[in-house]
Amino acid sequence: MKIRIGTRKSKLALWQANYVADILRKNGYEVDLVKITTKGDKILDVPLAKIGGKGLFVKEIEEALLRDEIDIAVHSLKDVPTYFPEGLGLIAVSEREDPRDAFLSVNYEDIYQMKEGSVVGTSSLRRKAQLKLLNNKIQTKDLRGNVDTRLRKLEEGQYDAIILAYAGLKRLGLESKVKKVFSPEEMIPAVCQGFLGIEGRIDDKRVKEAVRVINCEESVIRATAERSFLSTLEGGCQVPIAAYSELKGDTLEIVGFVSDLDGERIFKDKISGKAEDAETLGRKLAEKLLDEGAREILREIYGKE
Repeated sequence: MKIRIGTRKSKLALWQANYVADILRKNGYEVDLVKITTKGDKILDVPLAKIGGKGLFVKEIEEALLRDEIDIAVHSLKDVPTYFPEGLGLIAVSEREDPRDAFLSVNYEDIYQMKEGSVVGTSSLRRKAQLKLLNNKIQTKDLRGNVDTRLRKLEEGQYDAIILAYAGLKRLGLESKVKKVFSPEEMIPAVCQGFLGIEGRIDDKRVKEAVRVINCEESVIRATAERSFLSTLEGGCQVPIAAYSELKGDTLEIVGFVSDLDGERIFKDKISGKAEDAETLGRKLAEKLLDEGAREILREIYGKE
């Protein structure tokens, strides 16, 4: 049986697709990679928050799935909206790579050393808001492009430091570039950062059976809680939102974060409960933050849209 994997063309996306392809081949499947360019790959000079956010990296791939040109799509799950087109869905979630954020700099060892006016490159509103809490002397400047492009811009001196997902750097063998990895207490990761999400046609039983070898039950529980949190907030890239879950035995803990665009009004809380109630826990945590004041922030941001 042949499985066609749809993937973006970046080095990291191809690493992720090949990682899944290798697992499938070891389990006796023939695999082809189908490279697809998404809108997010074409627009590199505008922050994601201004052009539509998460769906920018998946729409064209989902259209290929619906046209039966590919059998599965391999995504960084943090880039996948919490809703799917009719007929498509999440059919597997990989074991989680390290979900933390990484600090890279030529001149500084960590964020706390950075001097007044130092420039940190990131287009993530989530990171911008939390960086201000760690060092309010710095300023942030938008940074787009693939990992190589971002590293080049840092090395050329366009930025004093940049923040990238540690998972992507590890997958590309670039850990040596990292000066510091933020703990989840310092900087709460993006929802589902570090997971690979396998999307497919929900009625395609043969493919769903094939990707079971990739699926990690703990990952499904944690991803369900984090995506439920995001879905309840109806959040995309336009709002600084973060969530991180941990499974300890049968107990699931999840911490969530929402702030205004300036990182001045911040709402952060946590909740824990049974792992089997992952979706409910994510929703309850979101509702808790909404009641504490996050609802007003969302109203202001989406009211301006």
